[in-house]
Amino acid sequence: MKDLQVSKKHPLLRLLLYARDYHSQVRSAVTFTIINKIFDLAPSYLIAQTIDVVVEKENSLIAKIGITNIIGQLAILSLLALLIWSSESLFEFLYTRLWRNLAQTIQHELRLDAYSHLQELELSYFEEHSTGTLLSILNDDINQLERFLDSGAAEILQFITTVLVVGSSFTLVAPNGAWLAILPIPLIFWGSLVFQKRLALRYADVRDKAGFINSRLANNLSGIATIKSFTAETYEQGRVLSESEAYRRSNRQAITVSAAFFPVIRFIVVLSFIATLFFGGISVANNQLTVGNYSFIVLIVQQLLWPFATLSSVMDEYQRAMASVRRVMGLLDTPIAIPTGNHSFPSTTVRGQVHIDNITFAYNGRTNILKNLSLHIPTGASIGIVGATGSGKSTLVKLLLRFYEVQGGQILIDGIDIRELQLAELRRCIGWVSQDVFLFHGTVAENIAYGSFDASHNEIIHAAKLAQAHEFILQLPQGYDTIVGERGQKLSGGQRQRIAIARAILKDPPILILDEATSAVDNETEAAIQKSLAMITQNRTTIAIAHRLSTIRHSHCIYVMDRGQIVEQGKHEELLTLNGIYALLWRVQSGLYHQ
Repeated sequence: MKDLQVSKKHPLLRLLLYARDYHSQVRSAVTFTIINKIFDLAPSYLIAQTIDVVVEKENSLIAKIGITNIIGQLAILSLLALLIWSSESLFEFLYTRLWRNLAQTIQHELRLDAYSHLQELELSYFEEHSTGTLLSILNDDINQLERFLDSGAAEILQFITTVLVVGSSFTLVAPNGAWLAILPIPLIFWGSLVFQKRLALRYADVRDKAGFINSRLANNLSGIATIKSFTAETYEQGRVLSESEAYRRSNRQAITVSAAFFPVIRFIVVLSFIATLFFGGISVANNQLTVGNYSFIVLIVQQLLWPFATLSSVMDEYQRAMASVRRVMGLLDTPIAIPTGNHSFPSTTVRGQVHIDNITFAYNGRTNILKNLSLHIPTGASIGIVGATGSGKSTLVKLLLRFYEVQGGQILIDGIDIRELQLAELRRCIGWVSQDVFLFHGTVAENIAYGSFDASHNEIIHAAKLAQAHEFILQLPQGYDTIVGERGQKLSGGQRQRIAIARAILKDPPILILDEATSAVDNETEAAIQKSLAMITQNRTTIAIAHRLSTIRHSHCIYVMDRGQIVEQGKHEELLTLNGIYALLWRVQSGLYHQ
């Protein structure tokens, strides 16, 4: 309930709550901004006093404090002017530095916190949210917030300071004419609120459209080879055009509302200024107002009302920032569906016994893909899992890694429910080689050592040799220092798989999962890798998922899955004698199948 209440708070309040560790810097920045604006407004009063000295001479306000000499009065005013402008410059430097440093710090920490939180979310979250939308939040929205803190916050504070200081001094100096300047203020505020509400809705839509276009571009850049192979460039150009046009249309609606604000406010300001000029002049002619004070109110009314004319740009930036804050905070408010357990589980103490007890699982909105499935894997055993596509093989190992949470039953390692284990330690004790190998943009050595960051170069080479990768790596232009490109696109599928196997070997986990780990290698390389795996899997619990039955024929036990259940199990020879699904698959792959 408390989290729900926090999430409903105004985005500006949410931002202040987030920046609680920097409240002292915020207070200093606010104070210096206000002081700077007060000094910025002071010259109008000095000009009025200077005119008063020249016109009134010995009867001026300064003369009333004992300095009747005109030169002395002007000298004092000059010194005050020097002090005021020097102080204004000093405080401008102070508040600008504070706001900009705060903007950079909060931007930095908010991006790190958002990314850190994102990493803790379950895989289903990433399936439901596009990469482009998430990138838009982590980059565009947080950068928008940084721009607001960099200058927009100070502009809003100075606007409020101007209204309060100028309005008060106007009332003191010319109480009879103050209403001329104050009268339009409620009207302007009311109009500002109306525009603000309309802008808030439109900029929320702008941020959503920005996410959509980012998603489209990210997908297309990732799938550029597919686009080219199907000559779909024109089609994709049309889809980008459509998304970009929607973004432009959304921005255009926000711009229309924002642009209408300035002319309306300017017209009201001009009317108020003309009225002050006219009625103030009449007051001077009737000796109801001094020339100095008249000059003051003519100057100061502009400083009071003209900021309202720029209120549209300030509100525009503010609403953009608040729309971004909502999206970033919305990400941070996303609950973690798979929390870590409290039980410590160092990989050095793990025996590797796996017991899957009557588990059930379904992806969101779909029928059960696993139904009351049970499976026991003894310590150090090597098992194989086969089955048709969609039978639940890969889902099973993802549940073991807690990428998803079982919806019934339990999975135990060494007799402990994996939900009780610390997530990092659970995953540290499992080496996973996926059929969809992902390599990071970097060197071959960096990709092999990924997750084992303190590994020596000799250890990297040893792992590569065991994975039958050493020879082809030496043939690359820079050997182990060769850049593999984004997602490893400079390497073949088989080369990527061997690097992934080397990465898992280097991790040296007590439990090894091979999910179609040799699907992209040729028969000769597969045979070589099989020899290495025979040695690698010794004294290690191994789960091998394969379509190629030759990969798993020597496993201690082979499990055949069909529609989320285990329908056959046993050694290779035992399964052949059953003359069931496995035997049929073996005959097909061996070329012995005849219709």
